Amino acid sequence: MVSRAEIVAFLDEYLSIGSFPDKSRNGLQVEGKEEIEKIAFAVDACMDTFVKAKALGADMLIVHHGLIWGGIEYVRGLVQKRLKFLLENEINLYAAHLPLDVHPEVGNNAQLLKLLGLEPKEPFGGYNGIKIGYLGEFQEPKPLPLVAQILVEKLKTDYVKAYEFGVEEIKSVAVVSGRGGFAIPEAIEKGVDLFITGEFLHDDYHTAKEGRLNVIAAGHYATETLGVKALMPLLEERFGVSVFFIDEPTGL
Repeated sequence: MVSRAEIVAFLDEYLSIGSFPDKSRNGLQVEGKEEIEKIAFAVDACMDTFVKAKALGADMLIVHHGLIWGGIEYVRGLVQKRLKFLLENEINLYAAHLPLDVHPEVGNNAQLLKLLGLEPKEPFGGYNGIKIGYLGEFQEPKPLPLVAQILVEKLKTDYVKAYEFGVEEIKSVAVVSGRGGFAIPEAIEKGVDLFITGEFLHDDYHTAKEGRLNVIAAGHYATETLGVKALMPLLEERFGVSVFFIDEPTGL
């Protein structure tokens, strides 16, 4: 076993938890057991995830989307049920939102590029004054359907959808996981061949089309499984704890 304080201190520093302007209250959101033996990892803090974490004996749950966004106004309804479950079962809840998007090694966006065999070349995707995504570049151009197929296979999802609005051969790629449509104008301005995100919303469609920007929507959930999964072996090796991933896909 290892102390909760030791794990939290490591994560806070490694992910630079306090360095980002983020609505999410990143870091340890709910205190549970002081000694940690098993850590569960998931995308979302929700009851389905909590129940599975308890059933599998987790002392801590690390998620990308936490429970507390800005603050808690009332402890009632779903908020009360979720907090009560975590507290009664002494499950620690740790959240890393933007810090786990941005991280150059285990972050969602760095990992998304690595699925395509690319390395983060430069930061991309300005959001609240910081760049949360990355740009990468193929050595040899690839057709858009091939890039989409690689993502289908690597993410193990059939959600991936490609919108062919630009060049046929892809060399430069920009990525912002989750709901990244805000970065479409930046991708157009930079002359990027392909923009990859999770959700491609109605309002984004004509902007991308008129800007002749190819887009791949690979799923909000699927593109944000990558960061928490990349954290797992890091904590397992450093602290000798048992780790497991809880898969609760939304199909979105």
